[in-house]
Amino acid sequence: MKLHLGETIRQLRQRDCRTQEELALALGVSCQAVSRWEKGGAYPDMETVPAIANYFGVSIDELFGYENEREKKIDTLTEKIYEMNRQNNGRDVCMDECIRLAREGLAEFPGNEKLMLCLASMLYNAGYVRYGECHFIDEEGYSMYDTERHKTYAEWAEAIRLYEKLLTTLPEGKMRQTAVRELVQLYLNTGEKEKSHTLVDTVPFFGDCREFLRLNTCDGKERAEMQGQALLTVANAFSETLIGGVIVNGTHLTPTESVQTVENAIAVYDLICTDGNYGVYHGAMVTLYLFLSYWRWRADDRDGAFAALDKALEHAKISDVLTEKGEICYTAPLLRLTKDHWNPHIERGAETLPEDWPWWCIPGNGAVKAEMEADPRWADWVRRCREA
Repeated sequence: MKLHLGETIRQLRQRDCRTQEELALALGVSCQAVSRWEKGGAYPDMETVPAIANYFGVSIDELFGYENEREKKIDTLTEKIYEMNRQNNGRDVCMDECIRLAREGLAEFPGNEKLMLCLASMLYNAGYVRYGECHFIDEEGYSMYDTERHKTYAEWAEAIRLYEKLLTTLPEGKMRQTAVRELVQLYLNTGEKEKSHTLVDTVPFFGDCREFLRLNTCDGKERAEMQGQALLTVANAFSETLIGGVIVNGTHLTPTESVQTVENAIAVYDLICTDGNYGVYHGAMVTLYLFLSYWRWRADDRDGAFAALDKALEHAKISDVLTEKGEICYTAPLLRLTKDHWNPHIERGAETLPEDWPWWCIPGNGAVKAEMEADPRWADWVRRCREA
């Protein structure tokens, strides 16, 4: 690796508005020596290096440029792992390899937070794709997590330990948000409700979220665009809450009531996306229409069920195009309710819709699917999905 020590010294000196004379005086060397360092004609004595780092308030690794190389290597590795993990969407394709690479990265860079979070997320996913998130209906008709079974997942137990360790050091930001979100879910999955509640209490109030506060940082056209994004954020949260109510209420809602609730969840997006452009939320519409088809069938609306399947396919085609352009489409976090669809940020595509149906975990959905498959329209829909 080429050493750029002199260039780094010059950049740091200019950053702090220091002259060569001031640096030389502080280090007890000549101005000519500093000049030679910066021109690459000579290097400081090793005894002087710690003093230079201390003068500029940086580490020795940063002074020599090792820190940048280290971060580049870590970023490259984590990006590779996350990209590989996209294949583990509903099935274990290369889970062992993803976990192995994350462990090797941590062995090379002990305590690195990016790699620790990466390993935790791989273990989080491994539990879903290998064993699934399991539920049962309690005696009152409500959906419950099978926490005793979930406690046996070694992957989740290790992930919880990693998340807990990370949250003692991670500052506010995207990484901490990811750790909190996934740990809250694992606490609930494993019966640690009190810990889940305590952790959630550390998160800012909904009205103080980034999307809303950002509105106060601009005006004009920029503010108008951000208002649209803020509205979609609210729509997404509201829609997910409605769907969660359908799932958790078990037998307490009639099929007709469930249809109305899911249609309301869809209508929330329709109210905002009046031009028919749902952007990255086309993926969310796919999941909602698949779910709607199930409940319409249960409500004896056979034509409506297949109309919903057609809408799901329509949105999936658009979602596929956006994904090909590098715009990852959004699907709802409630996908974690089933082992086949755990990840809120990956859209599997139109081709897999028949396998993905009805998307959310519904006890006994096999009977409904068998009935729908017996209808000739199902085979035609599957064919169109495969050809999409």
